[in-house]
Amino acid sequence: DEWYAMIEEMVEKQDADVTIFFYNPNIHPRAEYELRKRENEEYARRLGVPFVDGDYDPDEWYKRARGMEFSPERGSRCTMCFDMRMDRTALYAHEWGFSHIATTNSTSRWKDEQQVDDSGRRAAAKYDLTYMDDDWKTDVMTARKYEINAQQSFYKQEYCGCSFSLRDNNFHRAKEGLDPIKPAQGDVYSDPLADAAEESPEVVDAFFRDAPAFSEELRGVYKTRRRARDASVSGNN
Repeated sequence: DEWYAMIEEMVEKQDADVTIFFYNPNIHPRAEYELRKRENEEYARRLGVPFVDGDYDPDEWYKRARGMEFSPERGSRCTMCFDMRMDRTALYAHEWGFSHIATTNSTSRWKDEQQVDDSGRRAAAKYDLTYMDDDWKTDVMTARKYEINAQQSFYKQEYCGCSFSLRDNNFHRAKEGLDPIKPAQGDVYSDPLADAAEESPEVVDAFFRDAPAFSEELRGVYKTRRRARDASVSGNN
């Protein structure tokens, strides 16, 4: 849901020749992946923008994420994820003669813009490409994003995409007395002002202010569960 205003800006105002490369092996579960891909592909068709479906390779993503299971949002796991996806995007661009690459991750308030852009620049440099580090989070662009989302009744993504993000968000929601996120069964955008308020800078800043302590608490919970499980297995042997 982040990219629609960005692509519109490129196509209609910058007169750029845009191709969308959808490569998101991090998204879990498969039903969530397919829903997000389908919406992206359908809207690209409406705009007349070519859509390329990259490989869905979660096994490789989990292999690279090993040891970073409890890294907080915007931490080392996110850097790995951005690098993996940007590297694959840059390779495709190189193989098919593109000169520039960009990522819709840079449009999200939930992402660290510097972290995303650094990943994009590293990937572009490998193939002598230009990474587009425009400011995609202006007030006008952000407002337009929520307008398009509501007009099209797009699916409201309630977590980044990976299983660890889903786990962390549901742990946080349980502490707040909220129902857990159900992948591929969420709500849709309907009210631009209300939708924007849910992701206001204040809301986002508050979340990340608590993120390090939150991750440590979650790590402790899982360590306790693991010890209890191991003790149970040992007692049954």
